[in-house]
Amino acid sequence: MGELSKIVVVVPTYNERENLPVLAGLLSDLNLPGLQMLVVDDNSPDGTGEVADELAKKSPETVAVLHRTEKNGLGRAYIAGISRALDEGADIVIQMDADLSHPASVIPTMVEMLRTTDAGVVIGSRYVEGGSAAAEWGWHRRALSAWANFYVNAILRLHVKDATAGFKAWKADTLRWIDVTTIESNGYSFQVEMNYRTVRRGLRIAETPIRFEERTAGASKMSFKVQLESALMPWRLLFRRS
Repeated sequence: MGELSKIVVVVPTYNERENLPVLAGLLSDLNLPGLQMLVVDDNSPDGTGEVADELAKKSPETVAVLHRTEKNGLGRAYIAGISRALDEGADIVIQMDADLSHPASVIPTMVEMLRTTDAGVVIGSRYVEGGSAAAEWGWHRRALSAWANFYVNAILRLHVKDATAGFKAWKADTLRWIDVTTIESNGYSFQVEMNYRTVRRGLRIAETPIRFEERTAGASKMSFKVQLESALMPWRLLFRRS
């Protein structure tokens, strides 16, 4: 991958009309050659899709929109976006939330790590040295996050500090090797299944520190159903392997 690699930031959205223009500006300010944002909107009732269309109209070379007709899970939205990015020749695909919790300023570091090392994916990690979670998090949320990472690693032996992280930069070849279109998870456990397939393929996962921020607008989409799937998925992966 050279300096002119095509880099696609896949951003799933549902009711993010306030945050999306801010994120688009942060990505534009990076001045990173080849960087594009692909918004995958799940028919947001607040008009996020229309906001995305306006951004694409103003900057057609750096912003694209994929409209989906239903909201059927974060994993499905990511697969749709990643598949389109790969079909259109992306060399690097970045997973990033629209809620401004992931620092856009770290993207150049993640891209450089992919270009200069043998890592197949780079995780923006809260739990390596120099990383941190949002200061607004209470002790119970910090404990839940730490427990989730311990739980996943204890079952699947991923040896990843932030196994549940959603901010990632992938080499396109890695996504093809793990056959991303066949990922089954439909919620936040999508991240764990992606990591598991990467490790099973013998590919290296690298981590770089980030400060994870609490969202300032909109609402979290973590439902009980998503939490239940996240708890069960490591066991499903392990038993399927067996």
